[in-house]
Amino acid sequence: PLGERSSGQKTRRSPLQTLYEGDQVESAVQAIHQGRRELLEEACHSYTRKRRVLIPEDLKHVVVDDQHGLLYCYVPKVACTNWKRVLMVLTGVAGDHKDPLDIPANEAHIPGNLRTLSEYSTSQINQRLRSYLKFIFVREPLERLVSAYRNKFTRSYNTAFHKRYGTKIVRRHRPDPHPEALEKGNDVSFEEFVYYLVDPATQREEPFNEHWERVHSLCHPCLIHYDVVGKYETLEQDSRYVLQLAGVDEQVRFPTSSKSTRTTGDMAANFFQNISPFYQKKLYNLYRMDFLLFNYSVPAYLQFR
Repeated sequence: PLGERSSGQKTRRSPLQTLYEGDQVESAVQAIHQGRRELLEEACHSYTRKRRVLIPEDLKHVVVDDQHGLLYCYVPKVACTNWKRVLMVLTGVAGDHKDPLDIPANEAHIPGNLRTLSEYSTSQINQRLRSYLKFIFVREPLERLVSAYRNKFTRSYNTAFHKRYGTKIVRRHRPDPHPEALEKGNDVSFEEFVYYLVDPATQREEPFNEHWERVHSLCHPCLIHYDVVGKYETLEQDSRYVLQLAGVDEQVRFPTSSKSTRTTGDMAANFFQNISPFYQKKLYNLYRMDFLLFNYSVPAYLQFR
């Protein structure tokens, strides 16, 4: 057990103790993270009116590593495949794989490979929320959205998404659609995707898919006190920090991304060129809470002011 003596060995501090009990990794990095925690707390205080109680349903995205005392809330399109791979190595479900990149991407997302907090009893949940290091990785909201669109609607292999969402979007938001488009849903434009997101009927019908759901709805940062708020923009530094806190930075390395296909702010700006200021504003309002909670400023390319 973490932080307790076992058969004469020196006690190992839990990641949470390492974080809050001084003599920390790099003091500059530590200061950045303390600033992010404080900003998040202030934003929660300012923008959320009433606190509700967490229910197991809220915890489906929180992955548990009992060996190392870690809770990670995964957000799709924010390096979550690589984080799941790292946790598979750490929890031993990856078998002999020591390099996270040896694990095929699709395996990282197989339900049941990693346990989530929603699977535990109430007392077990509370004990873990109190004593484990809780971390999350976030990204500029509209960049994440463009990344989700590119991945799910412009790649020919994502036929399940085209059928499930594409056909619905074409039916609702395209005047006079072609029968083939209605059947396959594989040519959804970014504009149509935006119309779909801001249409009130969409959310009345069912919750957003996790790839475009708001971070605050997936990870409940005003109900769960995250100890580390990592950012996609400083992914390598923040990932190293988490692994250092867990004392496993010698054991496993977070994969560095060499992907040149990565969605950038400039790329996002291009996608928004054809979106009218009226719809830009509606979309911003939809993701406004994520902007506020994680201290992202309104992108300069948006034309409503």
